[in-house]
Amino acid sequence: MARALRLARRGLYTAHPNPRVGCVLVKAGQVVGEGYHRRTGESHAERIALSAAGEQARGATAYTTLEPCCHQGRTPPCVSALLDAGVERVVAAMEDPNPLVAGRGLDLLRAGGVAVEVGLLAAEARALNPGFIKRMCRGLPFVRCKLAMSLDGRTAMASGESRWITNEAARRDVQFLRAQSSAIVTGIETVLNDDPALNVRLDPVDLPGLRSEETPIQPVRVVVDSRLRLPVTAQLLRLPGQTLVACIDADPLHAAALESAGARLCRLPERAGRVDLTSLFAFLAAQEINEVLLEAGPTLSGAALQAGLIDELWIYLAPHLMGDGARGLFHLPGLERMDQRIGLEILDIRPIGRDWRIRARPAGQVDWASAPRVG
Repeated sequence: MARALRLARRGLYTAHPNPRVGCVLVKAGQVVGEGYHRRTGESHAERIALSAAGEQARGATAYTTLEPCCHQGRTPPCVSALLDAGVERVVAAMEDPNPLVAGRGLDLLRAGGVAVEVGLLAAEARALNPGFIKRMCRGLPFVRCKLAMSLDGRTAMASGESRWITNEAARRDVQFLRAQSSAIVTGIETVLNDDPALNVRLDPVDLPGLRSEETPIQPVRVVVDSRLRLPVTAQLLRLPGQTLVACIDADPLHAAALESAGARLCRLPERAGRVDLTSLFAFLAAQEINEVLLEAGPTLSGAALQAGLIDELWIYLAPHLMGDGARGLFHLPGLERMDQRIGLEILDIRPIGRDWRIRARPAGQVDWASAPRVG
């Protein structure tokens, strides 16, 4: 199963919106076939492993990181392939939270005479797919909020200048976060101030699962722009990939100009005169967005945090001071007493070049990497 998990990680940057899955076939103590799901529309891990094993699959044990699918999607169901191949035993790390599967694949295997076991290295398997699990269970994507700050908790000078707070190693580390995300969400103020690209700028050799001739999959770029102020000259409209603009009100002429420039407009419900963020993230989940990287200023990041929409904080801490006149990490109106503080659970701290990376989870937030199956 550990080998199957390592294989599944090869799909970290390519498999979404499908889950990352690995499969190893073992017979008489020897590996006879293995595979992982690389990209939507391509074969699932089990079918690749069965193809590699050929006739040796009969009587073998299949170790798979996720319950085999039992429904016709973009590819045929894997349960039927396992049964047809004569696999004797299936060991699944976890059940599939997809309501179309949710234990039925394992039941069909048992009904076909296959011995089934579930739960081996389950926590490690869930950690591979927190976004897929949350989308299936809650109808929302898994949201990571990336922030860069000085040692005194500042994210930009009073003028808005912020390049660069962290060093090159930290900025490269963020590229891997972008590459595994289905979407990057930012606010209109960030676009107006910085004109960011919000793209993945890594070479294929840096990303397991990509072939040398392929280019990285670009996440959907999402701009939260309540009053539709995005300029048609913004560079993110000129780059490969899709740009979605979430708004509540729009001048028809400007909306038409943005759409002509390549933007996709999405009008959403409002809350206090701004785009309702819960509606936005629910919309993204409906578009099969598993994992979101929130790269925004203190207002949007603070609003998402107070709405309970952030699953993890990835904070890059640089060893310098920017002064009390600089901008803070979050805008959190209403926090006036110590008992109103937002608690955090530190998950990991490590050096990235000369900076430090802190990974934390808001207190009380569900750990979707280890949450039990719902449904």
